[in-house]
Amino acid sequence: MDEIVLAATKANIHEFIQQLPQGYETKVGMKGSFLSGGEKQRIAIARVLIRRPKILLLDEATSAMDPYNEQIVQVTLEQAQTEDPSRTSLIIAHRLSTIRSCDLICVLEMGRIVESGTHTELVQKGGIYYTMLNAQNNVQ
Repeated sequence: MDEIVLAATKANIHEFIQQLPQGYETKVGMKGSFLSGGEKQRIAIARVLIRRPKILLLDEATSAMDPYNEQIVQVTLEQAQTEDPSRTSLIIAHRLSTIRSCDLICVLEMGRIVESGTHTELVQKGGIYYTMLNAQNNVQ
């Protein structure tokens, strides 16, 4: 149980779970129907931290989270990658803030890679990634 609580704490969902009527034993409905999208995502992240897969596919893993929880979970995922550098993570994201620390970022357009590099390299290129990053920063 300690490992579960630690993973839930890292995913910033432990306090929420403790407030449920039966804590970790609470039934949350079919496919988590009584949970918000962000709560489901944080529980999924906690499960990933416990399973420690060698290949991790994250598709918009923080899309339903508010900025506060997104930042906490992002730091947790980065720490998990550092703890196991042999893990391969494939991250699909529209919010570029979630991929800044990736070793390699590939920008797709019409199903093809049109740019690739680190965040810094892509910003310096001033191409599509740079344009998308500026557009997102201006909206926020």
